[in-house]
Amino acid sequence: MSLPIDPSRIDPEDIGEETATLHMDHAEAVEHVREAFSDAGFGFPAEFSPSELLNEKVDADRDPYYVLGACNPAMADRALDASEKKIGGLFPCNVVVWQKEPGVQQVYHVSIMRIARLVGLAPDDEDWADIVADTGEYVEEAMSNLEAE
Repeated sequence: MSLPIDPSRIDPEDIGEETATLHMDHAEAVEHVREAFSDAGFGFPAEFSPSELLNEKVDADRDPYYVLGACNPAMADRALDASEKKIGGLFPCNVVVWQKEPGVQQVYHVSIMRIARLVGLAPDDEDWADIVADTGEYVEEAMSNLEAE
């Protein structure tokens, strides 16, 4: 099966890819990311540790890996209306923290709003462009909060 798009041609900016490296232990990094995104207007309706689950269930021996399911309710409400409720299939907006090595954590986020537009779950119109821009500002603030501490 061939994909309808060539993933190698997608620029990280097209999907709103954001990364940061934190020099702290894993638990401290997760809390730091939670605070940075909270200060930017996000809540966390879902959180879990795939590494803990996989280590327990299939003896995966994974390094710490944590997913913070972030949500800004006002933006989620706008996005649901503008996408005819389809964007909910990608909710929440995940922010991932994984341990690269002891004392060094990687933070990773992609824009579900940008991805939804690319794959046809959201319209390619001015209303959606405004949602992409507004959510991008929230994420930009959150990522800058990571650096400020």
